[in-house]
Formats: sequence, C-alpha cells, structure tokens
Amino acid sequence: MCFDDVDKYGLKAPRDLTRQVWVGGVAVGGGADVAVQSMLTAKTDEPAKALAQIEALAEAGCEIIRVAIPARAALAGFREICEASLLPVVADIHFDYRLAVEACRLGAAKLRINPGNIGDLDMVDAIIDAAGEAGIPIRIGVNAGSLDKGIAEQAELSLAEKLAASAVLYTDHFNERGFYDIVVSAKAHDVPSTVQAYRLLSREIPQVPLHLGITEAGTYLQGTVKSAAGIGALLLDGIGDTLRVSLTADPLDEIDVAWEILAAVGLRRRHPELVSCPTCGRCEVDLISIANAVDQRLSEIDLPLKIAVMGCVVNGPGEAREADVGVACGRGKAAVFSRGKILYTVDESQIIDALFEEIERFVSTG
Repeated sequence: MCFDDVDKYGLKAPRDLTRQVWVGGVAVGGGADVAVQSMLTAKTDEPAKALAQIEALAEAGCEIIRVAIPARAALAGFREICEASLLPVVADIHFDYRLAVEACRLGAAKLRINPGNIGDLDMVDAIIDAAGEAGIPIRIGVNAGSLDKGIAEQAELSLAEKLAASAVLYTDHFNERGFYDIVVSAKAHDVPSTVQAYRLLSREIPQVPLHLGITEAGTYLQGTVKSAAGIGALLLDGIGDTLRVSLTADPLDEIDVAWEILAAVGLRRRHPELVSCPTCGRCEVDLISIANAVDQRLSEIDLPLKIAVMGCVVNGPGEAREADVGVACGRGKAAVFSRGKILYTVDESQIIDALFEEIERFVSTG
C-alpha cells in the first residue's frame, strides 16, 4: 500500500493507529511525524562534552537523544544534561533496575530497558512504578541477545517469532500493571528477521508505537545499506513511529542516513533531493565531480527542493521535468532548466555556480 493510496481511499497506515506518547516535547505515535533518534558517544560524567554533542546532533536534525547509563558513576552529571539539553534525553539502562529508578528521579524524559536482562519481574515493576510516578514513557527494547528465557528456548520458533513474542509478553505485563506509555522495539542484525518481527508486532500489538532499527548494522556503508533495506521496507508498510540508524560511525552520520531514508520513502525531507543520472558513454562532462559538488552544497540548504544534475539530453529536462531546478549536460556545456523549461546554456566550468544562482532565484520568487 503506497502513501498516495492511504490519502486517496481514506485508509490509515499502521502508524496512524498507534497510541501517542510524549518524549519530552516530541510526540511519538498516533500519526505524528516519524521521529529521528541517535545515541551519545560522550560520557554522562562530562556534561559539557555531552551537551556539546547534543547541540551538534540537534542542529543536524536529531529529535530525541539516548545516553548510556552502564553504572552508578554514569549518573554523575545526568541531571545537568537533562536540564540543559536541547533534546529530550532517554536513559538507556541494562541489568541494574536501580539505575533506571534513579534516572527517573534525575529528569530522564524516557527510559529504554530490556526486561529480559533486568532480572526478576519485581525489579521491572520497580522501574514501571518509578516511570509512572515521573510521568515518562518506557521503551521495551528487545533484541536477539536478550530474549525472554522461556521463549528463547522454544526451538520451533524463528528468531522473528521469538523477538515478537518476547515483546508482546513484556507489553502485556506492563499493561497489566496499568502502564500504557510504552514504545516497543525488536531488533536483530539480520534484516529479514527484524522486518518480520516488526510486521508481527504491528499485527499483535497495533496500539503500541514501534521504534525501528537494525541493531549492530555495521560500519558506514554496510550499516547504511542494511538500515535502508530494513527500516525502509517497514516504513513503506506504514509501520514505525520513531527510528535510530545504528552505525559504527559518528552519530552525525546516523542522523544524515535517517533523514535520507525518511525522504526516500516519501515521509519527511530536511534537505533538497538530488536527482542525478548514472554515468555512461554518452556523458561528455565530469558528471561525478559536478554531482558530488552540488550534493555537498545542497546539504547546507534546509528546503525540500528537487534538484537535477543530468549527464546528457537523454536524461535531460524531459525525464527531470519535475525538478525545481536542474542542468542537462552536453559536450562541455549544460542547459539550465526549471520545471522542464530550458532557461539558458552555460559552459562546463560555470555549471555549478549557474545552478545555484538559479536555485537562489527559484527560492526567492517562491
């Protein structure tokens, strides 16, 4: 089902039907924009460094930030970070329930826990009570390495079924305790298993907002491809209310990739879209260098424009007629066009400057 069909026939995507929860001032679920998240590499015991990284991530388009609380020492400076942060701060807790309880008291906007590694349900219940008192949501984060023990031992179940079953089990427990401000994730590094797990969850607990991601996806290139394949497939299904692209890379790269995925599936766009054709024997300019230079300069523009850089007349104004502004290259020159209409021709050395002059003119005239 494509998004045009959703509008045309009055149908709703699964994300429109989830219960809305609030992470600080950011709405998650209930048809709200799919929110972009990342995680700090800076330590919480160095608040100035953490806040500087948060500021950079916010400028790049991050909307929710998560921080690791691996031990009690990591709580030092946590209150200061929560109070001064430009973004709502999620405390990421494993193993020790007392850290989650304390994070609630110190100002966390949300908790992320995996009940499978917290211990007895009494300890999980203490976290639920603390979050309820603080009025903050909890993400139940299930992954392949920390499933519910009873479910993990069921050999007849696939990994996707184990992930989904664990998440549903924990969700039911939270609901039985009267706690409904939850978000669920069920991640693995395997893309097909992750996608299937989320599709199962969307059917089993359709009211619960889902946090998307492919965990341990890898370094920049591999992680980007795996995340785009998995997250993109789910978003196109209408599944997913918030996401984090997990890369072994700078968190700023995670934000860039997240926005590109959202833009590619037609949900949200932060920067212009560059439409550029592949090179072939017909191309008679240095198209790769031109396209890369244009792409770099477009990253500084925060408008949802469509810009085309086409290598020859075959893929020129005709195929890119919907572009707001573009260039169609010939032998050592290019035609500058807008919405399919050729405006003028420039030499190859002037292509980039002419393109951006026309972009400025297009923006200024509306």
